[in-house]
Amino acid sequence: MEADGALDLGALHRELRAALAADEKHAREDEAKFRAVRQRVASYEEFRDIVLASHLKPLEKKDKMGNKRNVLWNPCAGHTKGQQAGDVEIPQELDQLPGTSAEFYRDWRRCLKSGKEKYQLLLKLEGKALGRIFQADLGFGLLGEFLAVLAENICHEDRDAVLQILQSLSGTKRFGLNVDLLSESEKESTRDLFRKLQSMSRDYWTPGHFSGPAICKAEREAHLTDTSLQKEAEERIMMELMKCYLVS
Repeated sequence: MEADGALDLGALHRELRAALAADEKHAREDEAKFRAVRQRVASYEEFRDIVLASHLKPLEKKDKMGNKRNVLWNPCAGHTKGQQAGDVEIPQELDQLPGTSAEFYRDWRRCLKSGKEKYQLLLKLEGKALGRIFQADLGFGLLGEFLAVLAENICHEDRDAVLQILQSLSGTKRFGLNVDLLSESEKESTRDLFRKLQSMSRDYWTPGHFSGPAICKAEREAHLTDTSLQKEAEERIMMELMKCYLVS
């Protein structure tokens, strides 16, 4: 509703489209899950692949090899020509950051082509916004994708931001179930991510990290006491997160 009390029809339309897209996605994934169960797939990885590919459209007879294809069999694919490998900016199609889970699914699947672009989106949204977006439900397969993207792209400067993201995701509903459903490769990505975080923490809290000739002895001792408390607090957070993500 606008300041003068009038309804914002544009906002209502956007919310309606987002709600419809979310309903369609849930219905599509549920149908894929039942189909996978009926097919008696041999492994969880096959089950997961069927669900994640539920948005794909089968080719029709007119879309045979040798003819011009008129049907986009993968609606989540887009134009990738000319994209630079080192480009880490979020594409211009994202004129604004997603505010709902439906908007996030749309942008994550359609607009972001590389792991670096997805990593930048997670950082720009930050943990608080991600926790709010997925408070009700973290979609099937997304947690594993997040962990793989974070593990592949994390750097020292983003250590605190990644920890905040992991904390926020651990507070979403059915988080434990999502962790249980991680594939083996996703579990390995999770372990790799925490190994990198622990290594970065050790480097960050080394005794000489904060020292310098301009700091007097008293200031240095006070600073070391303060950083020691911060280090202990961070170590507690790290241990709690490792338990949440089943990393031993």
